[in-house]
Amino acid sequence: MTELWLIGIGTGNPDHVTLEGQKALRDAATVLIPRKGAGKEDLAHLRLDILAASKTQARVIYVDMPERDDSLPYQTRVALWHDEIARRWQVALEAVPEGPVALLVWGDPGLYDSTLRIAARLDPAPKLRVVPGITALQALTAAHAIPFNTVNGAVTVTTGRRLRDHGWPEGAQTVIVMLDGACSFQSLDPTGLHIWWGAFLGMADQVLDSGALAEAGPRIVERRANARARHGWIMDTYLLRRDA
Repeated sequence: MTELWLIGIGTGNPDHVTLEGQKALRDAATVLIPRKGAGKEDLAHLRLDILAASKTQARVIYVDMPERDDSLPYQTRVALWHDEIARRWQVALEAVPEGPVALLVWGDPGLYDSTLRIAARLDPAPKLRVVPGITALQALTAAHAIPFNTVNGAVTVTTGRRLRDHGWPEGAQTVIVMLDGACSFQSLDPTGLHIWWGAFLGMADQVLDSGALAEAGPRIVERRANARARHGWIMDTYLLRRDA
């Protein structure tokens, strides 16, 4: 393997894959599909649906994903997890035929995704190509038909962990929160805050909610828990905005 293509595929809807992404999938010789274990088979199936829609003839190779060791400090466990993913990629790639290898990346490879950092661990280093994709941020604001920002207003994109640890980012009027499995908006004073939330964005199972945080927050916590229990997994994000 000399080329590794990281192709942003949006939030799970095959229609979110750009024309460039579809062409890249057709031109790839091999596609790596991660498997995340029992209860999360849908994640692999969605990728296969996207491949079928692209009409690619690429060979598919599955890679079983490791689990993180939650007993370790956060930065350490993530680094070791990435090391192990890279090792498993390396083993899988030893058997691939000649030609570009593609990885399908949720959303966009450059926004709160670690595929680029994992790829940097490969030795020898492949030539990387990144095909941008629709992000959860775009899918969320489109689903709610709201603008990303207020007029001349600052926007901060952050994580649930940082929102819990550091509170509302200084100077921000709009905050978009990624990678939050704990509904961290519950840690904020809801006064003057409005929330727009979405799960399974762009998919048939899309779930949306919005409103004043004091009223919508508890509703979202319950709806998120029910959706996760029903599917065995969930991908969601939300936007918070202070009243003008």
